[in-house]
Amino acid sequence: MHHYMVWAPDYTEEGTLARRMAIRPKHLLGAKKLIAQGSMKVAGGLLTPESQDAEPQDRKFVGSALIYEAESLEDVRRRVEADLYWKEGVWDKEKLVILPMVIATALQ
Repeated sequence: MHHYMVWAPDYTEEGTLARRMAIRPKHLLGAKKLIAQGSMKVAGGLLTPESQDAEPQDRKFVGSALIYEAESLEDVRRRVEADLYWKEGVWDKEKLVILPMVIATALQ
């Protein structure tokens, strides 16, 4: 098995943040399922620097960072493309990056 880092920036057009927040509960259920299966190791939303200390409802997300364990890059791509954020147009499909990763420290 190999590890892969996914950088999934959000689209920047108006309405993307609202779309993200509306489907976030279902997206998180899917992520929890992948974590329970062992394929997703860690994931989180990326914020604008000025909103990191904001109340949860005032945070401005700009994308997601994820680490997967999988047989191949293509396997990770299939998982990403099955994600609700991909399907519902939150993640920018043209800017998404998946790269092999060597884990240098333990995942907590």
